[in-house]
Amino acid sequence: MTKNQRGINPASKASGDGCVECLASANGWWLHLRRCAECGHIGCCDSSPSQHASKHAAATGHPIIASFEPGEHWFYDYRTEQMVQGGELLPPHAHPQSQPAPGPAGKVPANWESLLN
Repeated sequence: MTKNQRGINPASKASGDGCVECLASANGWWLHLRRCAECGHIGCCDSSPSQHASKHAAATGHPIIASFEPGEHWFYDYRTEQMVQGGELLPPHAHPQSQPAPGPAGKVPANWESLLN
């Protein structure tokens, strides 16, 4: 990866441990988390009810995400709808192991599986 690869900023910091918008909402929750490779915004995946990661990409023009799940090391480009070669982003590379998926703890409805996209 080159330092100036469009859509990937190796110096960006993760915005937190969970989806920014879901955490700000009284009823927000997610299945899996994604990290914007350009600015570090943490959003929820497209299977999650609110799909904040792809909404962030559409609103900002930041096309590449990285998984923010423990043990996953992949990048995806919304422009091409394909996995892409990424690089090393600043830690953390995933939410804490103690944080459940779906999450966050205490906000996931009992019927969560029926609410997925």
